[in-house]
Amino acid sequence: MTTAEAGMVIDTLRMRLHSLNDLALTLKHIHWNVVGPHFIAVHTMLDPQVDAVRTMADQTAERISTLGASPWGTAGVLVRERNWDDYTIGRADAIEHLGALDLVYSGVIADHRAAVVKFDELDLVSQDMMIEHLRKLELYHWFVRAHLENASGALVEGRAGAREEAAAARTPKARKAAVRKTAARKPATKRASSGAAKSTAPKGRATKTTKTAKRSTASSSK
Repeated sequence: MTTAEAGMVIDTLRMRLHSLNDLALTLKHIHWNVVGPHFIAVHTMLDPQVDAVRTMADQTAERISTLGASPWGTAGVLVRERNWDDYTIGRADAIEHLGALDLVYSGVIADHRAAVVKFDELDLVSQDMMIEHLRKLELYHWFVRAHLENASGALVEGRAGAREEAAAARTPKARKAAVRKTAARKPATKRASSGAAKSTAPKGRATKTTKTAKRSTASSSK
């Protein structure tokens, strides 16, 4: 592996480390905040997942060290370098939390799978580690979705909008910033149009004044 190749692997592993640390914190947050009829089932289901994900984070950090870089696991670096926002749901029903967690797992798994593809020609050792992580991540994802599906396999929704909020939290910040920038440009167009209307208004008033003056002059001459 060349130095440049190792650098690409390390950069990808750093983001996987942030994702796993964030997932462990999110799982624990749900563990503390879940309520409702399914409380004990979800509460006890999540702790083993937390332990497993923390182990995955430890393995990822040690792989970064093995490749000659420093793994950063502090909260400040995670927040600065991640491309998603915090989990947004607090104290809530189990189904609401699980509906959001379903999307969180989907995002983590998709990024892990992308890393597997990237490592295919760069680092087979790191690729093998990602594959092992995926075995458990996808298993835990199934555990979550099993609570959300009915007998026909359709997903049961929690609070309206909860899944959308979770999806937005996993959306890359750059994409959301572009959306905000586009939205910010729209009112500017309206203001410009309003300004144009104001600029033409004085002309209309001036025209009326001129006509009035002409009528006054004509009356005087008579």
